[in-house]
Amino acid sequence: MSLPSPGTSVRGSRSGRHIMVLLDLLGRRWVLRILWELRAAPLTFRELREYCDDMSPTVLNQRLRDLREADIVVLEEPNGYALTGQGRQLLESLLPLHQWAERWQKRRMAKTRGSGK
Repeated sequence: MSLPSPGTSVRGSRSGRHIMVLLDLLGRRWVLRILWELRAAPLTFRELREYCDDMSPTVLNQRLRDLREADIVVLEEPNGYALTGQGRQLLESLLPLHQWAERWQKRRMAKTRGSGK
C-alpha cells in the first residue's frame, strides 16, 4: 500500500480531501501506536518494535517508511526514529481526542456500574 496523497482516492473517500488522506494514513494498523511510542524520545528500530508488542519487522519497516515519506517521522542516527516538528504538532493535535476518549470511557464504565452489568 503506497502513501496516500491529496487529490487521490483513499479508503472511504474518492475526493482525496486532505483530512481523508490523513485519516487514511493514521488508520493504518500500528501507525497511531508508533506515533504514541515516539512521543517522549527517539527510539531505535529494535526498541520501537519491542514497545509495539513485537510487531512484525516487515510491517514496522513499511509504517516507518510511510511516516518518513509523510514527514511525520525522521531517522536520526544514532538515536533512532523521532517525530519531526510536524509529527509533534500532529500528536499534540491528537491529545484532545485522547483526553476526550478517556472521559468517554470513564462515563461508559460509570454507566455500566450504575446499571449493575
